[in-house]
Amino acid sequence: MMASLQENLELLKKIATNPKKQLDHYIAAGKKVVGCFPVYTPEVMVHAAGMIPMGLWGAQTEITQSRNYLPPFACPIMQSCMELGLNGTYDGISCVMIPAMCDTFRCITQDWKTGVTSIPCIPFTFPQNRVIEESVTYLIDEYTYVKNSIEKYCDVTITEEAMQTSIAVYNHHMSVMNTFCTIANEHLDIIDAVTRHAVMKSATFMDKAEHAAIVEEIIDALKAEPVCDWKDKKVVLTGITAEPDALLQVLVDNKVAVVADDVAQESRQYSTPIPTCDSAIEALARQWQNRTGDPLAHDEKLGRSELLLDLANKNNATGVILCLMKFCDPEEYEETMIKPELKAAGIPVLTIDIDQQPTSYDQARTRIQTFADII
Repeated sequence: MMASLQENLELLKKIATNPKKQLDHYIAAGKKVVGCFPVYTPEVMVHAAGMIPMGLWGAQTEITQSRNYLPPFACPIMQSCMELGLNGTYDGISCVMIPAMCDTFRCITQDWKTGVTSIPCIPFTFPQNRVIEESVTYLIDEYTYVKNSIEKYCDVTITEEAMQTSIAVYNHHMSVMNTFCTIANEHLDIIDAVTRHAVMKSATFMDKAEHAAIVEEIIDALKAEPVCDWKDKKVVLTGITAEPDALLQVLVDNKVAVVADDVAQESRQYSTPIPTCDSAIEALARQWQNRTGDPLAHDEKLGRSELLLDLANKNNATGVILCLMKFCDPEEYEETMIKPELKAAGIPVLTIDIDQQPTSYDQARTRIQTFADII
């Protein structure tokens, strides 16, 4: 019997807020799990081996042990991931993949090797000059190394046929998630900011075929509901993550709906499908080459402001909220261009600091309330 709309939404909320329980569930079921640091690890390889690729996005937690490895001004996600690795939360994971995408990532590839010795680390590097053909050749070599390492640490075999099948699964999941975002905007009375985030975030902790099936049920159930003519405020979110739920609840309390996002943990990862190639590894490499508007993927022409403006216009949003991860250099660099460019186009922008150490959001509440009044 198919679960109800509310049952499915509650299920994904529970998974999104308790990934440790989901990890333990997969391990208890005899599944091997590979940890995937944000945000563009080749999950397809893990899926093709019959294992679970699980996103490692840290948590709201006190930082103690990781202070011995990372400075206090390092990315909060990396600090908390290191903390969870050191305190045993990630025990049971077969290995982790870490893309060296920024300075803190480069540090943690070495810190993890020396600090979390029980979980092997597979570091790899993305080419930043992505437009040239040599970048594809380079990334094919990197991904081949990652594949060989997964096979070694997890005692599995990853075949070309299995990877091509998994690519189809991942492309289908991307399509389902994009459809969900479209349908959700017709039911903003049901899919508020907290609920939308839970549907998106839960995908990082689940088998993609399993997650897609649940979201498809949610989409079908939403289509059976009356369309909501939302009269209150609409915004677009952008950043690395938009959490915790306490922050998003401030939007809900002020009747501000999220109608689109360019958030790494949410829609951004679904914006670029995996192309069709004879070689699955080449297809994954060309997907990276095709990405645009991402602060972690270098472009000579920064297209993020145009992307956000397009999202705002298409979805009738009257403001953009930049969820600025504390101490994130790539995000802070782009903020200086995004804000004036969007304001020049008539779109107000609010910057909210995001941190993964427990904190009060009273100041953010006041700023969001004021922002809601002016958009």
